[in-house]
Amino acid sequence: MAKRSNRYKKAAELVDRTKTYGLDEAVNLLKKFPAPKFDSTVTLSFALGVDPRKSDQMVRGSVSLPHGTGKKVRVVVFATGDAAKAAEAAGADRVGMADLIKEVQGGFTDFDVAIATPDAMAEVRKIARVLGPRGLMPNPKTGTVTDDTAKAIDAVKAGRIDYKIDKNGNVSAAIGKGSFDEVKLVENAQALVESLVKAKPATAKGNYIKAATVASSMNPGVKLDSSVYTAASA
Repeated sequence: MAKRSNRYKKAAELVDRTKTYGLDEAVNLLKKFPAPKFDSTVTLSFALGVDPRKSDQMVRGSVSLPHGTGKKVRVVVFATGDAAKAAEAAGADRVGMADLIKEVQGGFTDFDVAIATPDAMAEVRKIARVLGPRGLMPNPKTGTVTDDTAKAIDAVKAGRIDYKIDKNGNVSAAIGKGSFDEVKLVENAQALVESLVKAKPATAKGNYIKAATVASSMNPGVKLDSSVYTAASA
């Protein structure tokens, strides 16, 4: 077992492992944890009752958090012509086509979001094996394949996040920073929950969200009461 710091142990002592918490109560508890020496990331994680091996039960989507993530989002755009110029004007960190693809093939993945125009996708698919496993592959379902590159950049920099189920049936996404006040964290969490509920596959049967946990970096997780996500699906 990993050796835990005294700070982590003090935080763990505040968590009642025999109970689940309402969202407001859980966030309030997180704010009481001894803070690390950096602005921690607050993450909301879900265990879903779907089979990710089945294509019709894949869960993925995007949501604009009302208060953003608190993180500087690094964006690259695969485009040429007017779409490339618009991306540069909108504040993309890197814009390119063949040159950018070559860099990614060489190991460059120092970015958070990749956006591409539809006509660029034939070339971008050549690096799908690099981008896909990192969750960086542009996808029309998340608004990252578009001719309106400026609008897409504005959305991701303003606080839109993408999420996707992993091979174990879990979804996890950042909902803000430890420095956020409780109201912002709760409202961001509610936005993510509502989006995830809407993303439920039509073929999913039984209990869709089996469990949910909210946690901040280097601190114990706090299990959420099922009312947090069943209310969103009512």
